[in-house]
Amino acid sequence: MYESSIKSLPLLGRGKVRDIYAVGDDKLLIVTTDRLSAFDVVLPTPIPEKGRVLTEMANFWFAKFASMVPNQLTGIDPETVVKPEEREQVRGRSIVVKKLKPLPIEAVVRGYLEGGGLKEYNETGTVCGIKLPAGLKRASKLPEPIFTPATKAEAGIHDENISFETMIKIVGEARAKEVREIAIKLYKAAAEYALTKGIIIADTKFEFGLDDAGKLHIIDEALTPDSSRFWPAATWKEGEVPESFDKQYIRNWLDSIGFERKPPAPPVPEDVARRTSEKYQEAMSRLVA
Repeated sequence: MYESSIKSLPLLGRGKVRDIYAVGDDKLLIVTTDRLSAFDVVLPTPIPEKGRVLTEMANFWFAKFASMVPNQLTGIDPETVVKPEEREQVRGRSIVVKKLKPLPIEAVVRGYLEGGGLKEYNETGTVCGIKLPAGLKRASKLPEPIFTPATKAEAGIHDENISFETMIKIVGEARAKEVREIAIKLYKAAAEYALTKGIIIADTKFEFGLDDAGKLHIIDEALTPDSSRFWPAATWKEGEVPESFDKQYIRNWLDSIGFERKPPAPPVPEDVARRTSEKYQEAMSRLVA
């Protein structure tokens, strides 16, 4: 499903992947479509089963870490808030959540050197301004996970890495430290668990929101192939390009055809879309057990 069409609820907006509807004044219906965003550009071709995979994986992590941080879930069955003829659109790919105030930053935690962090390190010896030891290679495990926040961007606009000091100016010092602490704590716990399933979580991003009392909640999604780099531990080797169970496969395809990382994106061939779907489902089958 590339785009939902729920007529029984007010549509509040469409993100890169998710369609958001109002459920009364204090709740939202979030429908995770099969859209895929790469390099912050939404591709025109849906990835089969992607929305269902993301929803099931995020719900798994929300439940697993419920004692560590409150989450957005209400426990309400999405099929009960839409008309009967709309239930198929929400089945298996939707959640009803609390209406929270999102923090305007992404909480990124990196445990390995890859992507934009690798490029910056090779040029300056730092990642998002954080000094790292000399001699690290591609896919090297960092001595300790690092917190590298970013601004949240609309579709077609690249997220921008920011310093922790800039984050403090945006959300305040106490809140920034709280987000950093819980994000690293979540990453470490998830990475430790994933290793028992044969998967390295190289990095991930979290999003957080506040309730009326100012209490921090984890929102959006968590530890999915859309928001994380998942590598098979069995084939990981420092200094080499890692295999992946995430959207790196489709990023590589886009680079191979000379995509300039700006809209419009080209249609995705059927075999590339299918292989991407298989990688997402492989990650879920390993982690959600």
